[in-house]
Amino acid sequence: MNYCRIIPCLDVKDGRLVKGVNFVNLNDIGDPAESAAAYSKAGADELIILDITATIEKRKTLLETVKKTIAVVSIPLTVGGGINSIDDIRELLATGVSRVSINTAAVRNPELLRQAMLEFGQERIVVAVDTRRSPNMPSGFEVMIGGGKEPSGLDVVEWVRKAEDLGAGAILPTSMDTDGRQEGYDLSMIRAVAEAVRIPVIASGGAGTLEHLYDAVTKGKADAVLVASIAHYGKYTVRQMKEYLAKRGITVRL
Repeated sequence: MNYCRIIPCLDVKDGRLVKGVNFVNLNDIGDPAESAAAYSKAGADELIILDITATIEKRKTLLETVKKTIAVVSIPLTVGGGINSIDDIRELLATGVSRVSINTAAVRNPELLRQAMLEFGQERIVVAVDTRRSPNMPSGFEVMIGGGKEPSGLDVVEWVRKAEDLGAGAILPTSMDTDGRQEGYDLSMIRAVAEAVRIPVIASGGAGTLEHLYDAVTKGKADAVLVASIAHYGKYTVRQMKEYLAKRGITVRL
C-alpha cells in the first residue's frame, strides 16, 4: 500500500472493550462493536480486535464479539488472541475477518505460520510481537509471550526475520514499555523491526499526540500506525490524525 493506514485497536476482555497501561490496570470503556462501527464511519482504514486474555485463559477468541463487529463495519478487520491452530484461523476467516493476528502460538510453534501461509495466503497472516527492552538481547528487545507475562528468550529482530521467512504478511510489534502511556511509540524498536523485514510493519504502543504518529512513520519507518488510547478517550478523531499527517507530507487516504 502506498499510503499510511490509521488502525484503531480494540483490546477485548470478556466481550468488553478495555484499555490498560503497560498491559495492566485495564479499564472498561465500552462495547467493542459500537466503537468499531464508529471508527468505520469515521474513516479508519482498518480495525484490529485483540482478545487479550484468550491465550492466558487457554481458550479461543470470542467469536460472538467478532461476528457482532463484522456486522457493523465496512473496513478490513484483523482479529487476534487465542489462535493456536489452522482450524482456529479457518473458523475466524469464515466469519468475514480479513486477517488473523498470531502471537504466542507462532513463537511456540513456528511451523503454524508456514502452514497458515500455504493454506490461506501470506496476506491473511499478521504476526503480533509483544516486546520488552532487554540488555541481554542483541537488538536490545526481547519477545514476550502469554499476554506479555512470559519472556521467550528470543531476540525481537531475529524473530521477525524468521516470521517473515515462514510466511508472515505483516508484523505488529507492540512495546510493553510504552503501551498506554501516551508518551510516544518505542521508535528504536519499531525502526529495528522495520529495517529487519520487507513486509509492512504496524507501529503499536504509546501514541499520545499527532506528532507521535508522524514520528512512527518518519523515524520508526512504520507502514501503518495502531491507535488506542489517543482515539478511545476522544483526544483526536481519525480525521484529525489523517489531516495532520497529510499536512506534514505523509500520504493518507482521506
